[in-house]
Amino acid sequence: MNVIWRTLIVMFLARRRRRRGGRLAPTAVGRIRLTTLPTDIDILRHMNNGRYLSLFDLGRWDLMVRTDLAEIMNARGWYPVVASETVTFRKSLNLWQRFELQSRWVGHDDRALYLEHRAVVRGEIYASAIIRGRILRRSGGTVPMAEVLEALGLEDALPEMPAWTHEWASNVALPSTRRPAPSDWD
Repeated sequence: MNVIWRTLIVMFLARRRRRRGGRLAPTAVGRIRLTTLPTDIDILRHMNNGRYLSLFDLGRWDLMVRTDLAEIMNARGWYPVVASETVTFRKSLNLWQRFELQSRWVGHDDRALYLEHRAVVRGEIYASAIIRGRILRRSGGTVPMAEVLEALGLEDALPEMPAWTHEWASNVALPSTRRPAPSDWD
């Protein structure tokens, strides 16, 4: 439940930062300060590996609000979803440890935006994640990335992704929702 409250706080602060500092450039690094709370830790007394992904959502909300994407999506009946994500851990975040969550859009292809999130302590990366996110229409279907970038006025602002990210996205993809995806362990 505390991630809901954190999300609301991050969105409120992002709106305030947007009003005071202007729109965040699409390739800028968004930064928010967080603390590892008792609800974030596991039995080993460090941040639970699943919690990183939940907290990285906060970085995406901050970016969406500060780049105007949240407002545009709301007006057009769009919403974001995570299609793929991979997280890599380097060091543990411990109880009450302060860290900076850094988030940045790193590119796009024709169907998705790619983001990187980092948990950073005193300039040192503790964990990093690459996220492939898609924008869907509430009425159904995927919003083409060209339409998203046009709505933001950023037709050419985000770079195309390097080949390895396309390979990663392809390798971790599940079948489309229109095709069967049986769970065969053999």
